[in-house]
Amino acid sequence: MVLKLAGHICSFLQTKNRGKSGSCSRSFSCSTAALSHIGSNPVFVPPDVKIETNDFLIPKVIPKGRESISLSKLLTIRGPRGVVDIEVPEFLRLQERENHVIVGVDNPSVKIQKSLWGTMRALINNGVIGVTEGHMTVLRFKGTGYRVMLEKDDKGTEWVKMKIGKCDLQGLPIPEGIKCSVPTTTLLVLEGCNKQQLNLFAGRLRNMHPPEPYKGKGIYMNGEDVRLKSKKVK
Repeated sequence: MVLKLAGHICSFLQTKNRGKSGSCSRSFSCSTAALSHIGSNPVFVPPDVKIETNDFLIPKVIPKGRESISLSKLLTIRGPRGVVDIEVPEFLRLQERENHVIVGVDNPSVKIQKSLWGTMRALINNGVIGVTEGHMTVLRFKGTGYRVMLEKDDKGTEWVKMKIGKCDLQGLPIPEGIKCSVPTTTLLVLEGCNKQQLNLFAGRLRNMHPPEPYKGKGIYMNGEDVRLKSKKVK
């Protein structure tokens, strides 16, 4: 009797989930997916952090699928470690309280506003953390003879120079707002208040020699690990 009832339930779920194309998709759970609600979480702001909002004279319009996003506001976060500027859309709303900020949107039922709600809250929270505590990214160099160093050119610009298996040194100039240090010859530590620019610069350095899967040589970012493959035998 139990098996028969289970069969009827499975057939009912298959019929209910069958789409117009005739394909059937079954899930292991009948409960609805739990949402994270990141956007509704408050952003705690220390007393020494100031948040200012200014309007653009000419909004930036970014196409996103069939619709578009208008970035009409510039959010400036000032703290003891520096300043972070964030371009936010026009539908974003900020409610400043005594020691925290609540991020909201005009209409959460609109797909674009709902999808960017949590993203904007995360960017603001990263900015507050950056101007108070700072962000850090670590690059590890693995390989025979691989090393990293800091050098200045004739104009006084500081560069990150890397020896990564090529005849000459590879590197990039250090952008403004990012501090680099070399504790050892195979370790590069990058610090800054803007997490996006920090990881973008670290990613550009990593892309010069990403880790390869056979010998494991390359530049590893933060806690990155690569599973080695077996050698190809002809």
